[in-house]
Order: sequence, then structure tokens, then C-alpha cells
Amino acid sequence: MKFSVIIPARLASTRLPNKPLADIHGLPMVVRVAQRAALAGAAQVVVASDAPEVVAACAAHGVRALLTRPDHPSGSDRLAEACGLLGLDGQDLVVNVQGDEPLIEPAMIRACAALLAERPDCVMSTVAHAIDSVEEFANPNVVKLVTDARRTALYFSRAPIPWWRDAPGGGAQPHAGAVLRHVGLYGYHAGFLRRFPSLAVSPLEQIEALEQLRVLWHGERIAVHVSEQQPGPGVDTPEDLARVRALVAAGPAAG
Repeated sequence: MKFSVIIPARLASTRLPNKPLADIHGLPMVVRVAQRAALAGAAQVVVASDAPEVVAACAAHGVRALLTRPDHPSGSDRLAEACGLLGLDGQDLVVNVQGDEPLIEPAMIRACAALLAERPDCVMSTVAHAIDSVEEFANPNVVKLVTDARRTALYFSRAPIPWWRDAPGGGAQPHAGAVLRHVGLYGYHAGFLRRFPSLAVSPLEQIEALEQLRVLWHGERIAVHVSEQQPGPGVDTPEDLARVRALVAAGPAAG
């Protein structure tokens, strides 16, 4: 199975300025993401950024990077441009790895690509894992999803879904084994990725601020790999960055 990994890396961030270049024990964060992605066995790993500084930092560490337009509304739009710049064929497999996941599991990346190769009925694939934490279930920053019997996505939401009506004691409690947390990995065929920006923005996407809902709203399908592993922590805030730095300093067993 041949696939490419493209890592969108936007320099602007309201909660953590210059996030892709944040130093994690001597390496920019986006370089660490690329190094983890390379362990998944991808044919190529490419960073797609809107900032010359990110492209230069990648080049300094032997990571291929493309300079893309600064006006893309989403990471998927940036990847669509990158597919064109790389000359990828319509059926070529592409995995979108977020640039703020320096501890991403390489096995998850490969599983995401493999699932799409096995599901011709789907235009995309993604990854999830089971959660049983009340705090995560209620946290709107933790995206939940529900699937059908074939592990095809039915809906993604920041709300606690599915809602356990008869939970002991009531309230927002996750039902054991039924609640899935979305991991921000996406597999695409390059042809669909190039088509994505032309799809009308979905009202659901705007309400939830989740671009994958555009895909479902247009009647397309997303296959879901449910992983036994939980992903390493991503980096959205200074506190997240401190945690990841501590895990990297502690060595592979901690990460």
C-alpha cells in the first residue's frame, strides 16, 4: 500500500503563536510531527504551510515542505493545493496529519490509509478511540462521533453523543464502549481532496466548527478506524506544550 502524508502547518494561532515552530527539545514541533509520520511507512511526508519561516525550518532539518497560499479557510483546502503541487493522481492515497500532534502514533496513520484502501464506498477515512471519562465526554473541545454497524461515520459533534438517557444518576455520562473520541487524522483519495473546496459549506459545519461535517452533509461517507491505542496529547495551548515537552524529555515510555 502506497500513501503520502501531508501535514498542514498554519503559522497563525490565537492560543499559541508560531505553534509549528515551537521548540520541543531542540526540534520545531512540525519537524517532530514529520518524523513521527515517516515511521508509518509513507512514500513521502510533506509539510504544507503558509509561512516561509516554516518551510525554511523544515528544510533545515531535512523535511520536505511546500509554500501554499495564505488564504485557505481550512486544512483540507491547503491539502488540496498541495496535492496539485505534488502532481498526485486522483486515486492516490493521502493522509492528513495535523501539525500539532508531535506524539502521533505511526500505526494510526498507517491504519487510516489502509482503511480507505479497503472501503471503496467511502471518500474519506479517519480514526477514533473509546473514551469513558466524564470530563472528556462533556468537554466541547473533545470531538465525539457515532458510527453505524460497519464503522461508517453517522455524525461528529462537540456535544456529548450518544446521550445515555437512562444513565445511573442521570446527567452527561458516557456509556461504556459506546462513546468514541475523534482523532484528527484523515485519509483521502487525492481526487476527492481536490474536489472538497468546491463543495458548498454546510450549515452543520458552521455550527459545530467541524469541517468533516461538510462531507457528510453532501451525502458522502467517512470510514472510521477504531483504535485500541489512545493518541499522544496534541498541542493547542501553552499548557499542552509544556506537557508534551515533559513527555519527550521523559523518553519514549512516557510518550
